[in-house]
Amino acid sequence: MKITTITKEEGMKSKKAILFVAVLLVFAALTASAETHKLRRIGVNTFAQTKGSIPTAEVMKTIAQTYAGDIKYGFDQVGMPDLYLPFLEQLRTATFTQRSIAVGDKFIWMLFRVRGQVKVWEDVEWAGKAPLDVFSFTVVKDNKEYEFIIPKPCGNIALYKVTEKKAVVPPAVCNLVVGPAKANLNEPITCDVTGSTGAASMDVEVFNAQGQKVASHAFTPGDTKWQTKFDKPGEYVFKAKAVNGEGLASENPCQTKILINTPPVCKLWTSCLPCEDYVGKPITFDASGSTDVDGQIVKVIFEITDENGQVIDTATKTAKPFVWEKTFYTAGKYGINVVAFDDMGAASANTDPCRISFEVTQKKFFYLVEVGGLLARGTYTGYFFGRLGLLWNLAPGALDFIVRAGGAIPSQGDPWKFMFLADALLNLHLGQSLYLGGGLGYSTKEQATRLSGFDLVGNFGVNIFNNYSSAGSIFAEGRIPVFDADRVVDKHYKLLLGFRYIF
Repeated sequence: MKITTITKEEGMKSKKAILFVAVLLVFAALTASAETHKLRRIGVNTFAQTKGSIPTAEVMKTIAQTYAGDIKYGFDQVGMPDLYLPFLEQLRTATFTQRSIAVGDKFIWMLFRVRGQVKVWEDVEWAGKAPLDVFSFTVVKDNKEYEFIIPKPCGNIALYKVTEKKAVVPPAVCNLVVGPAKANLNEPITCDVTGSTGAASMDVEVFNAQGQKVASHAFTPGDTKWQTKFDKPGEYVFKAKAVNGEGLASENPCQTKILINTPPVCKLWTSCLPCEDYVGKPITFDASGSTDVDGQIVKVIFEITDENGQVIDTATKTAKPFVWEKTFYTAGKYGINVVAFDDMGAASANTDPCRISFEVTQKKFFYLVEVGGLLARGTYTGYFFGRLGLLWNLAPGALDFIVRAGGAIPSQGDPWKFMFLADALLNLHLGQSLYLGGGLGYSTKEQATRLSGFDLVGNFGVNIFNNYSSAGSIFAEGRIPVFDADRVVDKHYKLLLGFRYIF
């Protein structure tokens, strides 16, 4: 037997050759594994034989039950064992769509069968002469969508593509609350969209009754309330929308209406204007004609001011008719201010129709009637007298000028006779009830043997009523002769007690 001796140098060369061959084999294997598999025909090495050309849901359910083990084997081979169960579960209820795979499109992998053995090709390219008709369905797992395809009529299962499932952004739902539903001018109106859901942003627009946009506001999830106010009455419409993170606006109705109250309109009627000779007479202030177009009048306030604008009297009426009677006992310039309130508490504007200046004047000229008893000279023969006259109020409540004339009828016959009396005198008022009077009079002779002539007249009176437009008093009067020495006092003086009425 021949023994061949290998030198050390030859041994080193042999090891290098073996190492080189091993590297070539590994490279060839890697190159082969990275090579794209060209699929030119379909229906030759089928994974599962289906009946007919359309794998219906029932057929696919049968495939899942019959070939479950082979399907699991295939998923294990491609490194997706955790996708196996979701695939089987979702396959049973999957919805299939028909589509075409263009020539040159690639699959991630495909399961098929060769001589009964399950095989897997990864990185598969359709290299047929025409587009490949397939059925497609989707399996969802861990926010990923796996699109599987099954070529017609073969039952091969191929993973076509994997996409990240886009997070579902819920649609925004707008919720709008505006209050109060009815308010007065310039009262705050609150707009609240806090109840909206799924909103990244929200906004509201406000329109008047004519459809014109009068205001708008943008909200954020952290700022969902807004206050506004209106300086014009009428109906206003709030229209809001909420927008989600994808920029899609809410579709649910989101609008409401409010009403800004129309203030009442005051209307004032007075029983005198100008109010001449109205001191002591009641003046009627009537606001019953005030109106409110969207409610009702519930209160009216009357205010009387003096010439300096100071309030000197007031009255509040809370029921119809809205009427106030006021009597002025002092002449002067006054003002009447009337404000009407509706059932929302809104007040009428302080305008001319219900803000009037007027003057109340004192009556200066009065008619006068006096009746009573008279005692003549020292014998005190009784007379009944009556006089008519005029009173001129020189200074209201202070000084009067009176002219009067009348006659006296004796209670006895001859030698007593009818007398004529005439006077002109001044009355000085002492407060509201008392007065003193004095002046010059004339009286005819009460007997044929007596003389007619001038008298000095003085009187004192007490008012028993006085309403400034008329008054009644009881007075006492004395008359003594003057300017005539032949008319001696003891034969010509007279005393009177009577009632005076002026009107």
